[in-house]
Amino acid sequence: MIKQAVILLFFILVAQAAGILGSFATVPNIDSWYDFLIKPALNPPSWVFGPVWTTLYTLMGISSYLVWKSKGENYRRALALFFTHLFVNASWSIIFFGEQNIGLALGVIIILDLMLLEIIRRFYKISKIAGVILIPYLLWVLFATYLNASLFFLN
Repeated sequence: MIKQAVILLFFILVAQAAGILGSFATVPNIDSWYDFLIKPALNPPSWVFGPVWTTLYTLMGISSYLVWKSKGENYRRALALFFTHLFVNASWSIIFFGEQNIGLALGVIIILDLMLLEIIRRFYKISKIAGVILIPYLLWVLFATYLNASLFFLN
């Protein structure tokens, strides 16, 4: 039981690491760049993003753990895609905030949207719960895609 808890914690920490990596580019640029952009009507306040992303990265870790634990058919390929997507996820923050390249970030987040759809499909085939757990993440990234596109066209 303790071993499973440690493995679960490992998966959660790996997912959180993607968020931490992205935050190195994000945090320094909120007050100095992002706050000065023209925002769309549905743009939430900056303080919302931290708690939402922390929750979503935790759900990602739980979901990937469930796929690993199930050892279902093609679980290794599903997890490889999942871990690759974490790199794309972190890259978006680096490109958007660090490089302040809204257009390139829009292309990256569209790739992220497509990857998420495939990850959810694969995870759901292996563990229905693992797939369903990722739906809030997909919805948030689709919302982030709207924000990214809006910021691209408004600025």
